[in-house]
Amino acid sequence: MAVWALGINHTTAPLDMRGRFAFALDQIGPTLSSLRGSLATGEAAILSTCNRTEIYCAGNQHAIEPTIEWLAHSGGVAPGLLRSHSYMLQDGHAARHAFRVASGLDSMVLGEAQILGQLKDAVRAAEEAGALGTTLNQLFQRSFAVAKEVRSSTDIGAHSISMAAASVRLAGQLFEDLGQVRVLFVGAGEMIELAATHFAAKNPKSIAVANRTLERGEKLASRFGAEVMRLADLPARLHEFDVVVSSTASQLPIIGLGAVERALKARKHRPMFMVDLAVPRDIEPEVKELEDVYLYTVDDLAHVVQTGQANRQAAVAQAEAIIDAGVQSFLHWMDQRRAVPLIRQLNAQADEWRTLELARARKLLARGEDVDAVLEALSKGLTQKMLHGAMAELHAGDADSRQRASQAIEHFFLRKER
Repeated sequence: MAVWALGINHTTAPLDMRGRFAFALDQIGPTLSSLRGSLATGEAAILSTCNRTEIYCAGNQHAIEPTIEWLAHSGGVAPGLLRSHSYMLQDGHAARHAFRVASGLDSMVLGEAQILGQLKDAVRAAEEAGALGTTLNQLFQRSFAVAKEVRSSTDIGAHSISMAAASVRLAGQLFEDLGQVRVLFVGAGEMIELAATHFAAKNPKSIAVANRTLERGEKLASRFGAEVMRLADLPARLHEFDVVVSSTASQLPIIGLGAVERALKARKHRPMFMVDLAVPRDIEPEVKELEDVYLYTVDDLAHVVQTGQANRQAAVAQAEAIIDAGVQSFLHWMDQRRAVPLIRQLNAQADEWRTLELARARKLLARGEDVDAVLEALSKGLTQKMLHGAMAELHAGDADSRQRASQAIEHFFLRKER
């Protein structure tokens, strides 16, 4: 069985390209069906977050190029362009990458824990889609175990600052008193929930949640004593807010340049702090050029979230050692799996011989033959069947072939007990 992975992330591809390959969790099922149909492979999983999109596959042989072509087509780019921004990994290298991702070693925020939950969601979606087989299931379950050991045995997550916390830190640099600002959260997913938790801790003047569906927005708003509003009302009310944090699953920007320009005019050009945590973008990139707007994307937050990374580097070597052990264990399991078909064939052949000799022995006993003679014939029959192939090899072929056969037979049949 072969394992391979194809991916793009925050280190290999710009935000707008990552946006082309972002898959919402409810899209994963049908997307996996399309992928498996295109590759004719039995096992596949897709991990899609704001910082990465990765495809993991397992099949009889590696199919990297067809996987690249499928993903390029899904994102509407040329395969060559995708190849220049992606990484392609096989077997042990693919396993190592999965373990590093789960452990937070491949994240923009070194040691962050959110990616582990996102990976578990991706595995669950693949399982529900019927796309997860024995090999990938082993790969991911082992990645979860390695991540748990890394987090419990090292300080890799110590001093970590999340995207949400970074947003609050930057807002605090712009506004002297966060207790006097009005905050709007656009969306109601996990990222917005994290951001709302951090901002609420600063006791802002007011909090509002805008979401496409009021029910989900109300559920989040109730946690923070916030107002809830429809997404359709956003353009008319945007000017009311000093801080706007957006993270939805929309495939197109939902806050345009014109809407922000009108909001600034109504605010008499008082500054606005905006954070776009979505991939693809929720806020048109041209907004960043406006004089009184401070817009940050997930990539812009990179320098802030690295704060404290130096304090965690000492734990990286220890984490890598745990990952190395996990990779070796997985590769050993893979090697054992490769022998399974041969083991089954040997067992089937041995069962066939045993059945034949037992049937012959029963016939002899039914005719009243001596029990000891029947047992002797049974043992000789089995022995001859087991040794027939080896004897034939010793008498066939050229001298080199007989020498190789002799060494193999001596190894398998004449080993002394130690």
